Amino acid sequence: MKQRPTTEEEFKTIMNNCRDLFIKKMHDYGTAWRIMRPSSITDQIYIKANRIRSINTTGQNLVGEGIADEFIGIVNYAIMGMIQLQKGANITIENDISQEETLTLYDEHAKASLQLMLRKNHDYGEAWRNMRISSYTDLILMKIFRTKQIEDLEGQTLVSEGIAANYMDMMNYAIFGLIKLTIEA
Repeated sequence: MKQRPTTEEEFKTIMNNCRDLFIKKMHDYGTAWRIMRPSSITDQIYIKANRIRSINTTGQNLVGEGIADEFIGIVNYAIMGMIQLQKGANITIENDISQEETLTLYDEHAKASLQLMLRKNHDYGEAWRNMRISSYTDLILMKIFRTKQIEDLEGQTLVSEGIAANYMDMMNYAIFGLIKLTIEA
């Protein structure tokens, strides 16, 4: 009998798939996303999460891209958001970060998110495995609304973990959804 992969192995498989798509899009578009402010990236994540919820609620998908595609988009936009928080938006993409540096930053943020997931997964005992995909979507939407509030407060919070931590949580919930949709399916 084949042993089920560990959560860490599943996470890495999903991240490799997300990274592969990120590389392909970077080939086609370069780093044009570097012009986006973090608040615009938050809105892009909102669009994707809201579409997932709409598909879940109505059962209709007129665009053709499925829920898994949108979760991949959330993962990649969350990493873009963390890079933007670190590097700042660039009004022009001339003389900006190279594709190699971009991938190094991508990998650093993916690793940090993996480490956060492993710590939380240990403490919560893999509770995510018993959750519904619709719950991941709702939690991502909640994190988006929290992030928008923090952005509106210009980062001046009293007890919040901050925007980067919320991006990591959104990313990890999206990865849980992808594990359920693609690996466990």
